[in-house]
Amino acid sequence: MSFELINKVNEAQKKAKVVDVRSGDTVRVHQKIKEGAKERIQIFEGVVIRIDRNKSHTSRITVRKITSGIGVEKSFMVHSPLVEKIQIVRRAKVRRNFLSYLRDRSGKSARLRNQNFDREGVNDVRDLEAEAEAARLKEAAKEEAAAKAAEKAKEEAKLEALQAEVEARHTDT
Repeated sequence: MSFELINKVNEAQKKAKVVDVRSGDTVRVHQKIKEGAKERIQIFEGVVIRIDRNKSHTSRITVRKITSGIGVEKSFMVHSPLVEKIQIVRRAKVRRNFLSYLRDRSGKSARLRNQNFDREGVNDVRDLEAEAEAARLKEAAKEEAAAKAAEKAKEEAKLEALQAEVEARHTDT
């Protein structure tokens, strides 16, 4: 019973659709960064050197890039709400899941052999059901706002009528 409950909670935390990322792909990860009250999107572009627990709700990718001659690696939880989206820029042919040998290489020796792929097809992860649900919620919010505005206008008309009545009494006396 408890294992089923845990699986149910885990499945609820997963995103409906995610990009099929593989080792050797060059990706752009759009991540939300909160700084005080502000929120912005930061893009991290690099080569995927590792994929962990691909089908799980805790699936993670490790992305490596060279910045100012220094190798920088960052791990991203694929189903995290802070990861806005992942775009595949380039796909390379590799024969391993963990490309740790790229850490020791630089320049031409760190190049991977490119592979042709359908960029638009791979990066299109729109969930039509989720978009329809979001549109429905937006419509419901719009109707609720219209109802509130009508109620507020009715209340204001009532107050204006009372104000006119009070002013009429003052002018009579």
